[in-house]
Amino acid sequence: MISAMEPVHFLLVDDLAENLVSLEALLKRDDLVLLKAQSADQALELLLTHDVALALLDVQMPGMDGFELAEFMRGSERTRHIPIIFVTAGSADNQRRFRGYEAGAVDFIQKPIEADILRSKANVFFDLYRQRQQIAAQRDELAVASQALHDADRRKDEFLAILAHELRNPVAAIGGGLRLLKRHATSEPAEDLRGKMERQLFHLSRLVEDLLDISRISEGKILLQKDRVALDTIVRSAIEASQANLDAARHSFTVDLPQEPIWLHADHTRIAQVLANLLNNAAKYTPPGGHISLSARRAGGHVEICVADDGIGIPAEMQSQIFQIFAQVEGHRIRAAGGLGVGLALVRQLVALHDGSIAVHSEGQGKGSQFTIRLPIET
Repeated sequence: MISAMEPVHFLLVDDLAENLVSLEALLKRDDLVLLKAQSADQALELLLTHDVALALLDVQMPGMDGFELAEFMRGSERTRHIPIIFVTAGSADNQRRFRGYEAGAVDFIQKPIEADILRSKANVFFDLYRQRQQIAAQRDELAVASQALHDADRRKDEFLAILAHELRNPVAAIGGGLRLLKRHATSEPAEDLRGKMERQLFHLSRLVEDLLDISRISEGKILLQKDRVALDTIVRSAIEASQANLDAARHSFTVDLPQEPIWLHADHTRIAQVLANLLNNAAKYTPPGGHISLSARRAGGHVEICVADDGIGIPAEMQSQIFQIFAQVEGHRIRAAGGLGVGLALVRQLVALHDGSIAVHSEGQGKGSQFTIRLPIET
């Protein structure tokens, strides 16, 4: 909400006090402060300490006249943009008008002054200055809000980094304890319990690593080990990492890659991580016995890699948000099995680090999903 604004200031300059009193009476209104000066020197002193929306200058003054004062104002960075209206009792012939406009005038008013004309012209500059004040206030408020969002985002990144690092130690300790239990398991129920705990620990470890990767990317600390690598070797690594999830849900799975080799300048591990993440999501959000596919095709100087499923789909209103950190589709939370919603945010960031892009398409609830990654090909 914009706070109360400072009053608008007009500068009135005339060597005769009665003329200043008359101008003041004609222009008086709420939120307007009228600064009065009887000489150019007094006017310049006032201009040093006040922001002025309009200056009404008498042309004929002893010493520095109105034209000279206007020229001086135009020569100063602080005052060069102040609108000037000359007030003259003499005839405003073309030569005088030319000199006035050359000095920076926006208008001339003849004495005796017509009150309605003066007020109408002055109101225009009052309203213009008010609009500039409002714009400046809105700009300042937006800057404050932007800084607050930046600070909140930074604190969020710091929290994620601290959380992930703090979780690593207990996860490692639990893993060590489970290995000891495996040596001493003496009954089938104990072995089943240990197996469940081991699977949950693996899931928790993946979450911790995803959190660490998110924080590293946000802080610019992730280092890619890029090399010339064949797409099919990356795909094989991704399938190996996700095969257990695909098999557990009894999904049929097909792969369709181009016959000719496609080479990328990429970090093998990170792109395999991206594809495995998409395959694991497809397995998770597709009912048992569904179909999942991974295909690739050359598209000019890029390769388009598509992971598609016939699973529960993504509502249209969520498709623009699905790559945001912590974004989860309502109704998918049970299948997320405790996931935090960082996987797709991590995928997008890793793809962006490879100068690529990722898009999602779904016809809606129950109609499957298709994620398409576009990466530059190394020639």
